[in-house]
Amino acid sequence: MFSSPREPARELPFRDGNAGFSLTLKRNCSISPAGLAGVFAALAFVVVAIGTGFAIAGAWLVLPFAGLEVLLLVAAYVLYARRAADYERIVLEAGWLTVEVGEAQRTFRYEMEARSARLCIEEQRVVLLGAREQLELGRHLDAETRARFAAELQKRLRI
Repeated sequence: MFSSPREPARELPFRDGNAGFSLTLKRNCSISPAGLAGVFAALAFVVVAIGTGFAIAGAWLVLPFAGLEVLLLVAAYVLYARRAADYERIVLEAGWLTVEVGEAQRTFRYEMEARSARLCIEEQRVVLLGAREQLELGRHLDAETRARFAAELQKRLRI
């Protein structure tokens, strides 16, 4: 039986300072939106060049389908780029817990007293319960890292 060496655990970069902390959780994107735009532009150029070649050779009906393919590439890029920069920023400072959630170019900010905040772990979800809010945290983390994040946040909320 083949056994592979276990990957080192991913560290959570809590930024400590004066009894508080700050942590930003982001999606793990393999390519930036700008890099993907370059790839999609190159693909679109190739598709239009091939469609134009067929149109010059007399198969003009290929060109509208090439245009449709380029539109689908643009739609795929827009769908990717809208969510690529999503993040969660969690800050504990002076007894207040601030959670900033960036989703699809919108930013939501939640503030609550740290002592009244409770953390619930429901199956694969980490839910922060405040007086008026219920927020899911760690959505961009894998299950193991999410569990470690929940334990660390729980510990720091009790301090």
